[in-house]
Amino acid sequence: MVPFGYFSVNYRFTSRKASGRYEPGMMIRALASILTVIAVPAHAATANIDVRAADGKPLAGAVVLIDTAKKPAAPIKFTWGNAMTQRNIQFDPRVLIVPVGSTVTFPNFDKVRHHVYSFSKAKKFDLKLYGKDDTRSVLFDHTGTVALGCNIHDQMSAFILVVDTPFAIQTDVNGHATIPNLPAGGVTVRIWHPSIHAPDNILAQPATIAAGGFTNTYTIKAK
Repeated sequence: MVPFGYFSVNYRFTSRKASGRYEPGMMIRALASILTVIAVPAHAATANIDVRAADGKPLAGAVVLIDTAKKPAAPIKFTWGNAMTQRNIQFDPRVLIVPVGSTVTFPNFDKVRHHVYSFSKAKKFDLKLYGKDDTRSVLFDHTGTVALGCNIHDQMSAFILVVDTPFAIQTDVNGHATIPNLPAGGVTVRIWHPSIHAPDNILAQPATIAAGGFTNTYTIKAK
C-alpha cells in the first residue's frame, strides 16, 4: 500500500545571463524556492456506521472507535473541548471522548458544591468539595473508560473515554456515525455504550476498509 500521494508539477525556466554567461545553479535555486512536496493521505475512505439496540432501534450516544494498523504520528485532536462541566446538578456532556494524555477540566457552574470522583481502573481520582465557578483538573494518562460520580449527588453520572485513535465519534439520534479520512486496509471497529455487558462496555470486531469506503450496521445483542 502506498501511504502517501504526491503532486508532480512541471516548470519552464529561463536563466539570466551574467557577463554573457549563464549563472550555474540558477535552475536548482529556482526549483528549491518554488517546488514544495505536498503529502496527502492516499486511499482516504469514509466509514458510515449505524448502531442498533437489541430491539432494532437506533442507539444514540454510542461511541464508535476505529483502530488502524498504524497509530497516528501527530497528536490526536478532536473538535470538541476537554471539559466536563457540572451544571443543573448533572455532568455535561454525559460522554466525553479525549485523547490519552489529555488534561480534563471540571468546572462547577452550580450554586451547590460537588465532590467528583472515579474508581475506574483507567483513572482513579477524588476531587474534594468545591463550589460555584471553581474548577479542578485531572490528567488522563491511560486509555480506557472512566465512570464519573458525585459523592454528594448520587444521580450525577458520566463517562470519559480515553482513546489512542483519532477515529472516534458518538452516534447521533439516528444511531449513525460518520468517520472520514480512514486509510484503506484492516481495522478493528469498537463500539462503546453503557448498556453493553462487556469489559469497559466495549465490543470489538475486525473489518476491512475499502478504498471506496465502509458501510455497516452493528446490532448490540441483549445479554
